[in-house]
Amino acid sequence: HNRELASFRMRVENKIRELKIFKILSYVYRNFQKKYNMRFNIIAGLVNLRHGF
Repeated sequence: HNRELASFRMRVENKIRELKIFKILSYVYRNFQKKYNMRFNIIAGLVNLRHGF
């Protein structure tokens, strides 16, 4: 069970790292929440597209 949890955690941490490659997610965002959600979804979509999801 512990290995499965560690494996899952590593996948999540790798995805977060990939998202932070885009500078907008590396810093504190000071604009409207709605725009942040839209931009986050676009960036997540680009990361997923790159990995074929």
